Amino acid sequence: MWGKLAASFKRWKGIHACKDYIASYQDLHYRYGLQTAVNIAFWWNTPVDRRARQELELSLILKWRSPFNKENWERWGQPFG
Repeated sequence: MWGKLAASFKRWKGIHACKDYIASYQDLHYRYGLQTAVNIAFWWNTPVDRRARQELELSLILKWRSPFNKENWERWGQPFG
């Protein structure tokens, strides 16, 4: 479990396309005088089982329909791509 947790921290410190998407999103909102609220969170009590964790992640991605997740690109198009 801790190895996966450490890997997720490493992944966010490195190059990640989502960081560029968020920066572009905020820049466009700033240009047009619109407010933004972009947040990230880690849930420490996620299921230990990998499959259960992936199912939970997918259900949340589909619930919130963020354009930053590739699962929703068919609906929104790829942001800033």
